[in-house]
Amino acid sequence: MTRGISVRGMAVVHPIARAWISTGGTGARNYDEFADDAEITEIIASNPESALAIEMPHRAPDSLGKDFASALPDAAVRLSRQRADGSYAPAENVVAAYRIEEPGRPDEAAYGIFAMVDTAQISTSADEPGLVIRNEDVFLDKVRERVALARVTHHLLSPVLLLQTVRGEALHEAIAAAVAGAGAPAVTDSDHAGRSHAVWPFAGDSPVAARLLALAGAGELVVADGNHRSLAAQSGGLRRFLAVITTPASVSIEPYHRLITDSPVPEPDLIARLEDMGGAVTAVRGRPTVPPTRGTVHLYVGGGVTYRVELPTGPSSGVDSMDHAVVERVLLRDVLGLDPGDKRVVYVGGDYPPSWLEGEVDAGRAALAILIAPVTVDEFVEVNLARARMPRKSTWFTPKARAGLVLADLGAEV
Repeated sequence: MTRGISVRGMAVVHPIARAWISTGGTGARNYDEFADDAEITEIIASNPESALAIEMPHRAPDSLGKDFASALPDAAVRLSRQRADGSYAPAENVVAAYRIEEPGRPDEAAYGIFAMVDTAQISTSADEPGLVIRNEDVFLDKVRERVALARVTHHLLSPVLLLQTVRGEALHEAIAAAVAGAGAPAVTDSDHAGRSHAVWPFAGDSPVAARLLALAGAGELVVADGNHRSLAAQSGGLRRFLAVITTPASVSIEPYHRLITDSPVPEPDLIARLEDMGGAVTAVRGRPTVPPTRGTVHLYVGGGVTYRVELPTGPSSGVDSMDHAVVERVLLRDVLGLDPGDKRVVYVGGDYPPSWLEGEVDAGRAALAILIAPVTVDEFVEVNLARARMPRKSTWFTPKARAGLVLADLGAEV
């Protein structure tokens, strides 16, 4: 099998022709980081300048009652107003260095660059040429929303997070050196976990930018976060998409769980079906936890009862044997009779601890929580470089690039 490649030496990472850089207050978690839509509305209510009000316009307090499509004009108006009132400052032909610092751990900073990447370089299979590898199933309705938002606002607010798999260490060192000598950042923002996000723009034709671009584009880039946004760039016919290119040393992968809001199968039948399919099920008392090893998931059904389930191995191998794939195939489809896109299946990322899942079940807002062990960064990179397809919603990368800090003006990307 031949891996997809591109012509070596071809520039695939570029400066942002016209960027809008936040002057403060617009930074936000990405629209797909929430397990509860009401949380989005609460955040916008407390911070109306948040980019969430544009990315999820139908969740803004003054647009409630509208569906996404009907609220899109509101998003365009909000962005236009923010550009006019100084919430964003324009910058021509820039590459923006990006640093994320954990509270109390400045020596473990994450680094990346905001830049534009050629959409034509996206490869989704072994026989499709390209240096940008995307190999995870997506939900097409979310893709359509991103396409529509870009067309109405003419801007990209959330970057695709790409891992540099060849020159990651050199890129990490180069960005750290660049920001160390660049003075104060253009903007600093704090996220919900207390992490500090800082951005330094560099002129696209400067020696610093040239080095960062060369390292960022030196080899295959793997989509770590933003599978829907990258497909939206393709579906929407965008020549380039906004990305943060980061390094393997800058990220880790947290668990990605599932919450079943309404189970079509009663608990006794659920357990019996799992056992019939080869799963070893043991009831344990105590609060639900993340499984310590692969091959086992924890099911929390409420009332302090957790089932430890050793997943059936079956004939599958490789990616098909990964826990998230087995959960989708066996537990969701075969046992519960649910399609992965069913609204009763909520995908809950690592920002939400097991105690949050437990609370949702105990409060009656969900019938079942499925806790799954995380994959590793090395496993993720290996799967992608082999052009295999990751199970849907199986990687919750952290820290995530923040939306609303650097925007790409699509009108300048010709």
